[in-house]
Amino acid sequence: MVVPLFIGMLINTFLPHLLKIGSYTEALSSVGYPTFLGMYLFTVGTKMTMKAAPRMLKRGFGILFAKIGTAICLALAVSHFFDGNLLGYSTLAVMVAFSDTNGGMFMALTSIMGDKEDSGTYVPQSIETGPFITMLFLVGAGLANIPWLVMVSVIAPIAAGAILGNLDPDLREFFGKHEPIVVPFMAFTLGQTINLSAVVAGGLSGIGLGVMVFVITGAVCITADKLLGGSGIAGAAASSTAGNSAVVPAAIAMADVTYVHIAPIATVQVTASVIVTAVLTPILTSWMYKRVQARRAAAGEMQPGHELLAD
Repeated sequence: MVVPLFIGMLINTFLPHLLKIGSYTEALSSVGYPTFLGMYLFTVGTKMTMKAAPRMLKRGFGILFAKIGTAICLALAVSHFFDGNLLGYSTLAVMVAFSDTNGGMFMALTSIMGDKEDSGTYVPQSIETGPFITMLFLVGAGLANIPWLVMVSVIAPIAAGAILGNLDPDLREFFGKHEPIVVPFMAFTLGQTINLSAVVAGGLSGIGLGVMVFVITGAVCITADKLLGGSGIAGAAASSTAGNSAVVPAAIAMADVTYVHIAPIATVQVTASVIVTAVLTPILTSWMYKRVQARRAAAGEMQPGHELLAD
């Protein structure tokens, strides 16, 4: 996500007309971004399965509501008490960075350090994916004027993918395997909507945003997971910002032009948060796993299937 994003930003900053020569070449410039985003949302939707145990659903929705609830509370605080800007953080940047978990990282971490139930909690959490939740919040809070049809058009590819993925496991497997192919193209076209001056303005603050996401959502999601009968490992694995969150500010700006000037800096801040949490979240999850294993060892327990993972 990050490398093609920055290549796109370099081209847009220093050679803005390089790819705008028409036909297939221009389709790989910023004008192609909505198409790649739609493709990505569809592939993500195919991975949303409806077959999950009630306990998985309970914990998954608990972590989901804890994460989104935290994002909404903080975003509302920035909007109403700080006039939409707190130390360089916009309501949009805060809502986007805090509300969506890195699903690939979550699945990888919980499959290694958690159990099948921990991994399964991502099924309801996958509702966070994409710009729909952010759009729903901004419209509901009166912070954006986005037509409902536009919001439906955002969730339609996800819904179509989810329906097809549940009807045909082969389709789910096919699109799930090829989701990464779309990401660099989507990131490249997104990068061509951002000028590097925005990177200078938002880079350092983005690191701070990532640390805040990690600390706050880590604490909240671990608490929610434990209260619902989990070990806290799934909650720790949810303390990240999703890679696809970097595309959300631009998607919001496409739906409501009042966010056009905020979106570039928000994109850079969210991208930095993705990178920071990608480093910190595995550390927190590993720490939580070791605590759980030590507690179970002291109690004479060992999680099934983890006998060989304790080392």
